[in-house]
Amino acid sequence: MSKNKILIVEDEESLLKLESILLTSKGFDVKGVPNGQAALDSIAEEPPDLVLLDIMLPEIDGFEVCRRIKADPVTKHLPVIMLTAKKSREDMARGEKVGADWYITKPFKSAMVIETIQRFLNK
Repeated sequence: MSKNKILIVEDEESLLKLESILLTSKGFDVKGVPNGQAALDSIAEEPPDLVLLDIMLPEIDGFEVCRRIKADPVTKHLPVIMLTAKKSREDMARGEKVGADWYITKPFKSAMVIETIQRFLNK
């Protein structure tokens, strides 16, 4: 059985490492990128099975990255989970508007992130 590929988009290096270690330890094939443009380039090159997306990113923010993923017929099926410190109702509503499949706020519980990812990948 091949491993599910997860793209983590996180500009904070320590968090990117933490999330990568967490997901790798659960058997996922993980790729991490530090900004929105790198995420879009990576998805175009080799689409993952799921995207774990921060919102506050340099250059292109997570809302715009999600909007572009969902607007593209080739990638619109990709589950996008927002993982962010932005927790206002407006931010969550905006995440929904751009097509995010789920919204998790930081600080997060590792078990909750894993459960959410597995729920989307086991559909």
